[in-house]
Amino acid sequence: MTDRKKLLRALDGEVQKVPPIWMMRQAGRYLPEYRATRAEAGDFLSLCYNSDLAAEVTLQPIRRYGFDAAILFADILLVPQALGADLWFVAGEGPRLSTITSMDDFNKLVPADAIHDHLAPVYETVRILSRELPRETALIGFAGAPWTVATYMIAGRGTPDQGPAHSLMAENPEVFDALMERLTDATITYLSMQIDAGAETVKLFDSWAGSLKGEAFQKYALAPAKRIISELKARHPGIPIIAFPREAGDGYIGFAKKTGADCVALDNSVTPEWAAMNVQVDGCVQGNLASRHMVTGGQALIDDTRRIVDAFSAGPHIFNLGHGITPDADPANVQLMIDTVREGAYAES
Repeated sequence: MTDRKKLLRALDGEVQKVPPIWMMRQAGRYLPEYRATRAEAGDFLSLCYNSDLAAEVTLQPIRRYGFDAAILFADILLVPQALGADLWFVAGEGPRLSTITSMDDFNKLVPADAIHDHLAPVYETVRILSRELPRETALIGFAGAPWTVATYMIAGRGTPDQGPAHSLMAENPEVFDALMERLTDATITYLSMQIDAGAETVKLFDSWAGSLKGEAFQKYALAPAKRIISELKARHPGIPIIAFPREAGDGYIGFAKKTGADCVALDNSVTPEWAAMNVQVDGCVQGNLASRHMVTGGQALIDDTRRIVDAFSAGPHIFNLGHGITPDADPANVQLMIDTVREGAYAES
């Protein structure tokens, strides 16, 4: 068991005195080496589709910090682009897409099984990483969940309340449901290909799950996750899967059992004590340090890190942030977080 990678052991349900650590957006703009590679690539999408450079930025935080896992460098909006949507990035503002608001728009998309060629560079990045990562470092693949990706495709950009997607859901459910079905199929295809290329686990990011309430959460967050996880496990027996229905609140309760996920990632809107009582009882949890600590550091970072490790110490836990690290973070604070989590290991040695 000790030869198996720490992250995979946690996903198997093993309780470890020192939990494995990785960090959402750990390859990113807070690192000077990332900024240099991004400049070499020319623009963000060119970086995503250059397999050698995408592998390089994935490896950078592993070299610097020795995280227990690397997550593939890509973007959740590569899937809509592969389906036929126009995608571009506006400096300082973020992604823009052509919109899907009618059946005519939807009918311009390609079938889910036609995305392979467009996404081939991503699969090559996974293959490079599976060769070059340290033996002890797990490789995580990922995709955006259908609801979250749909919100961008419908609005053409990120929105504060996902209002355009909620409106289409209410006013034209035929188009909305067709888009969700296409995205669910494409996500299965995409993640399956990542696993074939060497990903040892995959994570489903539903960043906007919290804006779905009641029946809508069940239908458009939980049900697609269940279908994706079920199909992936049928195709790849034994593959562990992490689900992240961000800001789900009480929706976190039972999410693992209802979807088949091996681990539920938690944002920092829930306390670790609450999550230990209500979510970790079903298996592994991941999270949930506030990202702001990577900016502010200090004793508050140490105290909250220790609190989270202590709260989850009786069950399987992967230490992570509650959301992605921000560009204004101080790399020294990342090291402080890692040292604080791992101090138990030093005490034992």
